[in-house]
Amino acid sequence: MDVPAWVWIATIAGIGALFIFDFVAHVRKPHEPSLTEAGSWTAFYVVTALIFGAGLWFVWGHSHGIEYLAGYITEMSLSVDNLFVFVIIMGSFEVPRAYQQKVLLVGVLIALILRAIFIIIGAAAIAHFSWVFYIFGAFLLYTAYSLATASHDENEEYQPNILVRLTQKYLPATDEYNGARLTIMKNGKRLITPMLIVMVAIGATDILFALDSIPAIYGLTNEPYIVFTANAFALLGLIQLYYLLGGLLDRLVYLSFGLAVILGFIGIKLILEALHGNELPFINGGHPIKAVPEIPIWLSLAIIIGVLAVTTVASLIKSSRSG
Repeated sequence: MDVPAWVWIATIAGIGALFIFDFVAHVRKPHEPSLTEAGSWTAFYVVTALIFGAGLWFVWGHSHGIEYLAGYITEMSLSVDNLFVFVIIMGSFEVPRAYQQKVLLVGVLIALILRAIFIIIGAAAIAHFSWVFYIFGAFLLYTAYSLATASHDENEEYQPNILVRLTQKYLPATDEYNGARLTIMKNGKRLITPMLIVMVAIGATDILFALDSIPAIYGLTNEPYIVFTANAFALLGLIQLYYLLGGLLDRLVYLSFGLAVILGFIGIKLILEALHGNELPFINGGHPIKAVPEIPIWLSLAIIIGVLAVTTVASLIKSSRSG
């Protein structure tokens, strides 16, 4: 897949323009979006992502189009799961609903930058070391196990990470919000507000999210352009999706199990690909194992959609019975 430099530049500029538009249209004026507003803009970003995928399919062929679609669905699903953590952080710091959009936008921007860095590192590693797939695969299997055994309780207590603890320890802060301001002057002294601490918490959490998402999508495609665009479009609609799902998040009780299955499947797929192109001397004498089956991308897409469909339906059924 040969992507000219001007296409990269145009794509990054277009995505940047959408972020700026999101800020101007939604975040600049603090408010809590209505269900209609959140639903409309979520639909807009999903349709935009699918139109982009259709264009990619037309220009670079159906195989790359399917890779993009599988990657986009996977990244969007991981983003929804990440919203559970955002809900916990917002609740722990008691962020006013009207200002949560700003926190989310900053978090999404940090996530996109981090993922772009990891995409570049991942592409370079894959190009020079085929055995990286073993590491990616093992990491995804570990992540799948962690997701399957983790609990998502909106009322659970948030445990500050090291960056948040350092910020709280060494930077003078106020306990009160002052609109969406990050710092205020009080008695001639500059103090940070809880808003800045929340953004540090979201940004630090984004690092962990990036570590999960990049190996996952590299298990579906080796094309950095597809990896980047699938991640970017999945993140773009995250802010409005946060408000659209609202109370539905705690009803998706089986989502983590579904994502665990998907990540476990992709992890196995990566290990099979590593074996198929094996170069490690202690595995089959450093020779590829051609008998290892290759999983086609269409099958990967079918499994991802199937698992998510079953997971969602089962979650809603259980929630309706419990409620």
